[in-house]
Parts: sequence; structure tokens; C-alpha cells
Amino acid sequence: MERDQWREVTLSADRGQAGQQAALWLSTIAFTVCFAVWTIFAIIGVQIKADLGLSEAQFGLLVGTPILTGSFIRLVLGVWSDQHGGRVVFVGVMLSAALATFLLTYAYDYPTFLLAALGVGIAGGSFAVGIAYVSRWFPVEKQGMALGIFGAGNVGAAVTKFLAPMVMVAFGWEMVANLWALALVVMAVVFWLGTRDDPELARRRAAGLRPESMAAMLAPLGKLQVWRFSLYYFFVFGGFVALALWLPHYYVDVYGLGIVAAGMLGAAYSIPGSLFRILGGTLSDRFGARRVMYWCLTGSVAATFILSYPATTYIVDGIRGPIQFTFAIGFIPFTLLTFALGFFMSLGKAAVYKHIPVYYPGRVGPVGGVVGLIGGLGGFILPIAFGWMNDLVGVSTSCFMLLFLVAAVSLLWMHLAILRMERREIPQLAGPQYLPESDLLGPVLPARPAEAISAAIVQAPAMPSSTPSSIARGARA
Repeated sequence: MERDQWREVTLSADRGQAGQQAALWLSTIAFTVCFAVWTIFAIIGVQIKADLGLSEAQFGLLVGTPILTGSFIRLVLGVWSDQHGGRVVFVGVMLSAALATFLLTYAYDYPTFLLAALGVGIAGGSFAVGIAYVSRWFPVEKQGMALGIFGAGNVGAAVTKFLAPMVMVAFGWEMVANLWALALVVMAVVFWLGTRDDPELARRRAAGLRPESMAAMLAPLGKLQVWRFSLYYFFVFGGFVALALWLPHYYVDVYGLGIVAAGMLGAAYSIPGSLFRILGGTLSDRFGARRVMYWCLTGSVAATFILSYPATTYIVDGIRGPIQFTFAIGFIPFTLLTFALGFFMSLGKAAVYKHIPVYYPGRVGPVGGVVGLIGGLGGFILPIAFGWMNDLVGVSTSCFMLLFLVAAVSLLWMHLAILRMERREIPQLAGPQYLPESDLLGPVLPARPAEAISAAIVQAPAMPSSTPSSIARGARA
């Protein structure tokens, strides 16, 4: 009897492990296909812009419209995923986006293209669904790596940049839309057949429990911390999407490349900005999401500062007459800098979502949905802002000036929030600090804060033994 029970437990564990891996890898592939569709206007939009004679601002709106839809529906889709299961919601998203992408070929003027782009944007909502679905399969101490692997589906933007230009040049942009729609349908079928409902949904159904109400799901959104995470994601994800859409256009206008070469080089930014997200999740599990966010924002501030500097000609009054020289970021340095920026953004994307299952384990769908919503809005707002700033300022690097401002504000807010948190947890930090040099100025000083802090640490209640140290490090942000 004991042998039969042991065999049943072993078989159940094997089935759970198989379901876990299928959920992770098929969700990642499905998200890759969805992301490729979501960013389809980065390539076909260039031809549509030429056909319709669009301005820079109109082009930015067209490219950003799918991002708008994908952003706003993330909150609702995240809640539905927690309530009804991510598997069925994911399939519904893919089939809906496939229909909208196919209908795109029937658009004939700017308003109808904008309307079709709204439907294509449904594909972007897949992120909130996948985050909620995948996180249910993994313990907290492994969620950083798992969600980092899933988030690497951002590489779908590079897939579009590699393949869509060649298809468009050979067969026209309509064929791109048709093939991408077909890929969504095929992936929806494979996903449905290859995955199972997540363990929590299965337990809830077995117990006959009803899903929680929408109001209960949305309760955590009243916390400022959620909106601080959202600002980080506005930059690391919204900025990533915006540049993934904008860089092919930037290469064509600034460096005079053809659309195929521009698409290939745009992928040089998209690929590391996606695949290094796995590294960001692993580092967040090991060192803590707070530290990784510091690396991300500090590196991004430095990269965007250099990229934002416009090509400038200087004239210096020399001894023998005027001396003229020019400063400009060349083609190769620009590509390397965008590669570095994509790397830092990828670390930040993983670190932001490492926090959510730790702080809000029962609300990953709605909290992850609203963070993804704000991040997606960045992908919608920023391309429009890039085009508007080009029209207004007339400097091609103005897009990086805006990204520098957002990164700097995010870094400052994060640092101030962490200082305030530390002073709340250890009040002695807010008091006067001990300076050894001040012993020369007087014989009496208050008790040294370092001694008080040590005493406070000794007297503080220990964390529960069931909480891994990696989780504690990951949650401190």
C-alpha cells in the first residue's frame, strides 16, 4: 500500500513538473508571436507612411496606436486571468488579435488604418495574461528567473524587424499582415493542446470556490508603491517598445539606411533588450531586485545622456585664426550605445516584475496588469512624443533627451523612497550622524547611531524560517 502511495505521489510530481515546463516555454513562444504582431507597424508603417504621405506626428500615432490598446486591456486581462485562468484567456487574446491583423489588409486611408491598429493592439495584452499564468506554476524564489524567461518574448520585436522587411520588399506589406495573423492562429492551437490550467485554478475549481470580485482584485492599486513600480516600467518597458518602433525610422532618416538594413540594426537593439531579461530575473533572485534596479537606472541615465547629445559644430578663436571641429555620434558608437541601453532596460524589466509576486502574491494579475498598462502607455506615448519633438525642436536626438529625463526622475524617486523606507524601519538613521572628527570639537556627543542600529538589529524579530533569504533580498525595494 505504501509503495502504491509513493508511486502516485511520484507520478503527480512528474506531471506537475511537465505542466510547469510546458506552461513556461509555450507561454514564452506565444508571447514572442504576440509581440511580433504587436510591433508590426514598426516595419509596415514605414511603407504606409510613404503611401499616405504622413507627417512625423501622424506616423508616431499610427505606430503607437496598437500599443495603446495593448496597454489598456492589460488590467482587465490580468484580472480575468486570476479569476478564470490564464490558459483560456491567452488563447482568446491570440485568436482576437489574429482576426484584427488579417482585417488590417482591408484598411484604405489613415482613419481606417488607425482603427485596424487598435485591433492589432490586442496582442499586446498577452503580457499580463502570461505573467499571471506562469507565476502560478513556480515558487517565489524561482519566479524571477521564470518571469524573466517569459518576458524574453519581447524578442518578437526583433523577429518582426528581421523577417518583415524581406517579406514586405518581396510581396508587399499586406503579406506581412496575413502571415503574422496565420502565426497567431497556429500558436493558439498549439498552446491550447500543450498546456493545462494552472494549479491554483485547478484547486479552486476542485473546492468549488468562486473567483474573487473585481473590487477585491483591484484593492492593491490604491498603494503608491504600485505606481512607483509603474513609473519604472514606463521607462524600462515603454522606452524599450518606443525605441523598438522608432529605431528603424531613426536609422533611415539619420544614417540614410534602407528599410531592410534599418530593420536588421533595429533588431540589434531589440534582441539584447529581450534576451538579457532572463539574466535580469536571475540576478534579481540572487542579489535582490532593488540592487538590479539601481544598476538599470544608473546605466540608462548614462547611456541616454550620451545619445541625447546632438551633432554639433564648434568654432574656437585660435591663435592663428578660427578652429572648427564637429562632435557627432557615429554609426558604430550609436549602435553600441543602443545595445547597452537595451541591456540595462532588460535588467530593469525583470527586476520590476520580481517585486510583484513577493509583495502581492494573490494579486499578480491586477497589479501586474496595471504596471504593464503604464509601461505599455509608455510605448504608446513616447513614439508620439518623439515625432512631436522632432517636428517642434528639429533635432533628431530629442527622443533620447526625453528618455534621459524619464530615467533620471525614476532613479531619483526610487532613491528617495528607499531612504524614506530605511529611516522608517531604523529611526536612528534619521538622527544626527556620528563623525569621528567632531570629537576634537567637544567631549560629549549623543549615543552613536551605529551602536543603536546594532542593538535594534539584535532585538528585531527574526524572519520566519520558511522565508528564503533570496526572497527577503528580492522584496526590499
